[in-house]
Amino acid sequence: MKTVVVCGNPKAASRTLNAAVTTGQLLSGGEVDAIVDVATLGPGLLGWGDETVKAAVAEVASADLLIVASPTFKATYTGLLKLFLDQFAGGEGMRGVTAVPLMLGAAPTHAMAPELLLKPVLSELGAACPAPGLYLIDKEAEEKGAGTPALAAYVERWGSTLKATAGAGRESLSA
Repeated sequence: MKTVVVCGNPKAASRTLNAAVTTGQLLSGGEVDAIVDVATLGPGLLGWGDETVKAAVAEVASADLLIVASPTFKATYTGLLKLFLDQFAGGEGMRGVTAVPLMLGAAPTHAMAPELLLKPVLSELGAACPAPGLYLIDKEAEEKGAGTPALAAYVERWGSTLKATAGAGRESLSA
């Protein structure tokens, strides 16, 4: 199972990225295979045809399990993440990928944001999202890492479903 993390935080090497990598590790049972820290892609995101952006898109499209993470900005995911997601062909760009929408925020106020805002975009791009979106309190994620109660509960509840779906995603496309 190929596990890929995408982080849409405007700050490279952010706590959002750390939370996404931890989530990917816990869900896959090992190290993630690839990381796309969107902040490092630079101005190539503003147009079409940048080779570095194309390579990142191809990496994401080849994932079995994809963790897509963003901090909560103005009650939604970042514009930077939106620029990256716009690089995918609608309905087909993530076909065969099982995705987990993950957002971090300062308080539980926006806990539904991954489910209501990020998950529909991933589904529109062709990804399967068989589990609810995951919302973590950013300070707690930074301090406790894998010991965050919300993350532990999510992995316990949804881990086997996500693994089964991720393992079957590519197989069903080739059948």
